[in-house]
Amino acid sequence: MRTKPRGFTLIELLIVVVIIGILASIAIPKFANTKEKAYIASMKSDLRNLTSAMEAYYHDNASTYATSISALGTSYRASSGVTVGLGTVTGTGWAARAAYNATTKGCSITVGGASTTEGTPVC
Repeated sequence: MRTKPRGFTLIELLIVVVIIGILASIAIPKFANTKEKAYIASMKSDLRNLTSAMEAYYHDNASTYATSISALGTSYRASSGVTVGLGTVTGTGWAARAAYNATTKGCSITVGGASTTEGTPVC
């Protein structure tokens, strides 16, 4: 009496490898898109925090905005990997831009200007 050998055939193993490859090719771009969304969320969060720090500075310093990030002292720190820079600062408003070192996208915010998105980070 002859017994059938146990195990998988080469064809079965190849089919499993192909299926895993197809699933990986679908999942990898979605993962990269998720990282990009996380970078953008981090930049938006930093710009919102900057808005709070600038408004606190405005109320503490005779109704003038800080002209540099360093003037805010310890009330504002950008997240790791995020670079925030102030643009135009006037007596009635200011603008800032955030960039993340792992992406080419950036976000900006305008407060006290004629922008339709005033006070909202735009990416």
